[in-house]
Amino acid sequence: MFIMHENDLSYIIRGCIFKVYNATGPGLLESAYEMALAYELRKSGLEVETQVGLPFQYESIQLDLCYRLDILVNKKVIIEIKSVESLTDVHFKQLTTYLKLADKRLGILVNFNTSKIDSSIKRIVNNL
Repeated sequence: MFIMHENDLSYIIRGCIFKVYNATGPGLLESAYEMALAYELRKSGLEVETQVGLPFQYESIQLDLCYRLDILVNKKVIIEIKSVESLTDVHFKQLTTYLKLADKRLGILVNFNTSKIDSSIKRIVNNL
């Protein structure tokens, strides 16, 4: 069985993002992009989970379902989808926090509400 590493997955994910963007363009809701991207990723043979609950440990208690990952690919890569005027620091911090809480090494932040999708795909790493 071939094990795909984060960089291999990132290449496929990026291609699927381009497919979705080229078919839809900007202006849709994040949930529409999430569903379309999950579909394209599955067509590419990847394991895809959407709206994955991410518990948060605070002192001695675990707070379930505080956060939700938009898409988790092959249990390795988190994709955070945005459809906003522009990405801000808080979007990057959100994904960085998700990577740490989920103990994952690679996250992809994508803003579909853009005229240039290639510059709106950002890789965020956590000890990669």
